[in-house]
Amino acid sequence: MPVRRKWRRIPIRQILLQSLMFASALSSTMMLYAGFTIVMNTESPVVVVLSGSMEPALQRGDLLLLSNPPAEKYKTGDIVVYRVPGAQIPIVHRVIEARERRGSDDNDSEMEVGHPDADLPYQTRKHFSRTGSRTTMRKAVSDQLLLTKGDDNPTDDIVLYNGLDRLRRRHIIGKVRGFLPYIGYTSIILNDIRTRPIYALLRTTLDPTGN
Repeated sequence: MPVRRKWRRIPIRQILLQSLMFASALSSTMMLYAGFTIVMNTESPVVVVLSGSMEPALQRGDLLLLSNPPAEKYKTGDIVVYRVPGAQIPIVHRVIEARERRGSDDNDSEMEVGHPDADLPYQTRKHFSRTGSRTTMRKAVSDQLLLTKGDDNPTDDIVLYNGLDRLRRRHIIGKVRGFLPYIGYTSIILNDIRTRPIYALLRTTLDPTGN
């Protein structure tokens, strides 16, 4: 005579309680991440290194912590994460050239970061008229022009800028403030597992022999 297994019936109340606790934990995590993005002033305060272009400073799988203070100027040697228009994946590389770009409606100029006038918030202009001359202070527009390069790459990143000759501040997601070694390798493995069937399908379609 077959023995029937007795399945324990889970009360609906317990299921609802566990679901509510899970939803609460997920909501708290999302709120914490949203607050972190505001404090760090960046859309992605945490990113994972996907390639080896920054070795030996950064390894594939390192988890990077970013911030992007609006008043901070990037300097040569800073490691930044950027994304240019048309690119889906951000790139983490080092700044090898930084220029200050200042201008107003009808005047643009560039100067090296560290120039004595680089931090002036206004531009002084002198106007001449029949009644004499007068000096006015006009608000200037401040921006930076940046050139980056991977530590392990032989050349700079201009070919990655999609037609731009330099990066602007709006392309920078954040500056690397610290990292946790190999913590993000799980996301790389999951990404490889997700893309491997697509790669296998394309390879079979393009080359049925598998060569």
